[in-house]
Amino acid sequence: MIDVPTIILTVVVVAIAIFVIVILARSIRIIPQAYSGVVERLGRYHKTLTPGLNVLVPFIDRLRPLVDMREQVVSFPPQPVITEDNLVVSIDTVVYFQVTDARAATYEIANYLGAVEQLTTTTLRNVVGGLNLEEALTSRDNINGQLRIVLDEATGKWGIRVSRVELKAIDPPVSIQDSMEKQMRAERDRRAAILTAEGTKQSAILEAEGLRQAEILRAEGDAKAAVLRAQGEAEAIQTVFRAIHEGDADPKLLAYQYLQTLPQLAQGQANKLWIVPSELTEALKGIGKAFTPGGAPGARTEGQPPQ
Repeated sequence: MIDVPTIILTVVVVAIAIFVIVILARSIRIIPQAYSGVVERLGRYHKTLTPGLNVLVPFIDRLRPLVDMREQVVSFPPQPVITEDNLVVSIDTVVYFQVTDARAATYEIANYLGAVEQLTTTTLRNVVGGLNLEEALTSRDNINGQLRIVLDEATGKWGIRVSRVELKAIDPPVSIQDSMEKQMRAERDRRAAILTAEGTKQSAILEAEGLRQAEILRAEGDAKAAVLRAQGEAEAIQTVFRAIHEGDADPKLLAYQYLQTLPQLAQGQANKLWIVPSELTEALKGIGKAFTPGGAPGARTEGQPPQ
């Protein structure tokens, strides 16, 4: 026979076990690192759970979806913005923000991500609307700083801290891009022409300076060579003069040396005029008398009576 009380007892035990398991499952919550959980008790805010093991009151406490406390990076789609000079530019924005208060991010704003996007778009239009295209293209750091200050101040009450705002791209209209490209090309050509002219100028200056230095060095070399040559000739003359005086050379010997030098003087093609000293003439006469038959030593001279 089937033991009814035993079956009922078994069912009751199983039901109690299931109830206990459900109670434990609803009472114990494990919050992972970098997340926070908001607990509501009977519909009202009760506490914020921190990472780790947490215990709740079953059927009374309710855990809201976990809030990511890490810094988040959100890239918003391109937004059309009108500049001060009435040009429509497309701007891509990246916002770095972090939830610092899970309670405020849950109860102070319905969708903080959408609110940050809309606030970024509005602030971007206000900031860029006061700048012309050139200022908008060259003042990214200034725009980023203004956006961050405004967003951080506005999102503080939502429990959100905006750390950085970056403009990924600022795209002007196609016609303006073509004009800017032509202007940049003309500027590059102008700079290239200036650099080429400067290079040619420097090259000419250096070449002229090199030629001048070469001429100076050549002139200095010629001058030094002339000085050394003159000094050598002077020393040679002094040496010859000293040798003549020390050797007590007579006019005949000098005339003989001059006769030996005459062929060397005649070798030059420009030598047309010879200068013969009077002393040389007298010496030559003496040499001639010495080699003539009547001019031997002891010969009779004019006006001397014969012996």
